[in-house]
Amino acid sequence: MTIDGPAGAGKSTVARRLAERLGFLYLDTGAMYRALAYKALEHSVDPGSEGDVLALLMNSVIELVPDGVLLDGEFLGPRIRSPEVDRAVSRVAQLPKVRLELVARQRAISEARDVVMDGRDTGTFVLPGADVKFFLTASLDERVARRRAEMQGRGFAVDPRALEAEMLERDRLDQERTVGPLAAAPDAMVVDTTGMEIEDVVEWLYAATRRRLASIRS
Repeated sequence: MTIDGPAGAGKSTVARRLAERLGFLYLDTGAMYRALAYKALEHSVDPGSEGDVLALLMNSVIELVPDGVLLDGEFLGPRIRSPEVDRAVSRVAQLPKVRLELVARQRAISEARDVVMDGRDTGTFVLPGADVKFFLTASLDERVARRRAEMQGRGFAVDPRALEAEMLERDRLDQERTVGPLAAAPDAMVVDTTGMEIEDVVEWLYAATRRRLASIRS
C-alpha cells in the first residue's frame, strides 16, 4: 500500500496508524532521505553533490525501526527533523542516482511483507503495482499550520512566512525532479484532509483499504 502527498498533508502520522490497524509494516521513505541528509551535514558533504552523497550512501546502513530510523546502527530520533535537515533533504531527494539506490532498498524491504509505504512517489515510481494507493493533500494554510505545530512541539522557533516559502519551494522541487516527481498515481484515491482530524482520515483510509482488498481477493 502507498500513501503519497506533499509536506504537511499528514502522510506519516496517518500511514503509521493505518499500518498498526492493518498489521502491516510501516515504511517511512522520507526518513531514509532524512537520515542520509543528516549524515551529509555531519560529514560536511554538500547535499546537492550527487557523487559525494551517493558515495556516502553506498557506505551507509539505513534501517527503519518502529520508533524511527537507524543510521549505521545509531538511532537518530528527532535529529532528522531539525530545520537544517528539512532544508538539506530537499536537495538530497533531487539526486537521481541517490534516489534510484534508495528506491531499490525500499523495494527490497516491501518484498518481504505487506507494507504501508509513505512518501512522494511511492505509488507512481517505487511501488507502481501496489494494490492500494492513496494521495493525501490539504490546503497550503493547513499544511503550514500542521508543520509549524510539529516543529514547535520539538522546540524549534518557526517563522510561518519563512516556513510557507520553504514548503512551496519543496513542492516545486518535488514536482519538477527528473526521477520520481511528486504526483498522484492515476489509480490512487485522492483525499483532501483539510479540516479533518487524524483519526477520521485513518478511519476513512482503513475502510477504503478493506473494501479494495476484499474486491481484489474475492
